[in-house]
Amino acid sequence: MKRAIRGAIAALLLAALPGTMPAWAAVATTKHNLSTSGPGTVKSTTESETCVFCHAPHNGSPAGALWNRRAPGSTYTPYTSSTARGNAGQPNGASLLCLSCHDGTIALGELLNRATTVAMTSANMPVGATRLGTDLSDDHPVSFAYTASLATARGGELVNPATLTGKVKLDGSGQMQCTSCHDPHNDANGKFLVMVNQASALCMTCHSKSNWSTSDHKLSARTWNGVAPDPWPHTEGTTVAANACENCHQPHSAPGKKWLLNTATEEGTCFSCHNGNVATKNMQSEFSKASVHSVSGTTGVHDPAESAVISSRHVECADCHNPHAASGSGPLSGVRGVSIAGAEVNPVTAEYQICFRCHGDSPGKPSPRTPRQIAQANTRLEFGTTNPSYHPVAGVGKNASVPSLIPPLTTASTIGCGSCHNNNAGPGANGTGPNGPHGSTFSPLLERQYVTTDNTTESAAVYALCYKCHSRTSIIGSGTGSFKDHNKHIVSVRTPCNVCHDPHGISSTQGNATNNSKLINFDTSVVTAVSPTVPIRFAVTGTNKGSCYLVCHGTSHNPKSY
Repeated sequence: MKRAIRGAIAALLLAALPGTMPAWAAVATTKHNLSTSGPGTVKSTTESETCVFCHAPHNGSPAGALWNRRAPGSTYTPYTSSTARGNAGQPNGASLLCLSCHDGTIALGELLNRATTVAMTSANMPVGATRLGTDLSDDHPVSFAYTASLATARGGELVNPATLTGKVKLDGSGQMQCTSCHDPHNDANGKFLVMVNQASALCMTCHSKSNWSTSDHKLSARTWNGVAPDPWPHTEGTTVAANACENCHQPHSAPGKKWLLNTATEEGTCFSCHNGNVATKNMQSEFSKASVHSVSGTTGVHDPAESAVISSRHVECADCHNPHAASGSGPLSGVRGVSIAGAEVNPVTAEYQICFRCHGDSPGKPSPRTPRQIAQANTRLEFGTTNPSYHPVAGVGKNASVPSLIPPLTTASTIGCGSCHNNNAGPGANGTGPNGPHGSTFSPLLERQYVTTDNTTESAAVYALCYKCHSRTSIIGSGTGSFKDHNKHIVSVRTPCNVCHDPHGISSTQGNATNNSKLINFDTSVVTAVSPTVPIRFAVTGTNKGSCYLVCHGTSHNPKSY
């Protein structure tokens, strides 16, 4: 009798609303039909009614929706992160109803309107992707008030909730719930989603990331070449653009909890595609070289909300690349940095500003590799444009006469940190590898060889980094305008460039134009003082003239004039 009445009602509904289907009819063909007629493997072995596993016409739970299950008594661990705008507390509303099955704590056959537990093929929700457990810290947050002020907090990147009038909706109290993304009665879009998530259309209904419209992660048509591991095990998209947000993020049971990343390690998420199996260049292999930015050295230390000046030493891909903004033409787009003056810059306008986040004022920096008469570990101070001398990274250099420069370089040129610190097999070294300071065979992350060991026999190879910009013929030749005794020092006496020259620069608070022009800052492991009363120094005595006061290779210069 009940089924006959229900069928008659369904027929009337279908007749009154052509093209529509009542919820009970739609759910019948989905895994939410836990009755004996259900299509899934998890279902009842005795109960033939479809809706009863969630709803009861009488004496339902006070939770609403004529709910036929008791409320979970669990205490949940909600999602939290430094960048979360909503304050997710204990689940409520529709989300709590969903969890009465999906947290796995209550038997699937335990119904309020049944005196005994209904027999099921699986007593509780089986372990797997649909069993969320009580730890929701690895799931998209729910049960928080999505307000207009929340949408604009901390720079926005969430749409105004007033626009959520389509398939994605908030509940009656203006909260984000499971039902904002999932329709429990309709699985037409897969995973009970309220809309197809191709190209992350569902995600983009609420999220509006800055620069996303021009990002490669939105636009790239790159596909997986089929070589294991699968970069997209939880998605159905076949291109980077089709997966969009889910290239990196997983809305439920994410291994990288804080930002719902697809892997437990930050770099692992990037390497899923940047291992040569999706992206053109194999970035992962770069980090196995002798000198690297050690992205695998720490896990969970990096935080998008951390200060521009890194306070806890680490490096992750996201310190230099913004995955929501990066593209082949702008790999450093949308990244924060620190200016030459020490102020935060957001977004950066120069490569060196990113480098200064770690290599400037941050604590925990390693000691300089070369012991100098003037020691300085703060790279930002070394490149200051008020310094007595510096390589022209943050501004045009001080020296108006550098005859060794190889065109098109001139004394009005500037260079980047990446001009020296880069992949030894990248385009700057005439190779085909990826660009950037990810890894190199030459330490410290140098694009070309730069030997600093004393008594090194000069060659184009051992000082290749210097000879990239400075003509070897000019440096060690004669009559070309460069320092005439370069040949004697570098070739005859086998003194490396590094013994006399500090490649970054000399801070204006430590050096002066008289003693530290032309990047002169001696290596004290090779150069020593003449006596306790005559300190190591070079002194400018005129245009292209100077004197050294020191002992080098056992020879006293007290002074040696040039």
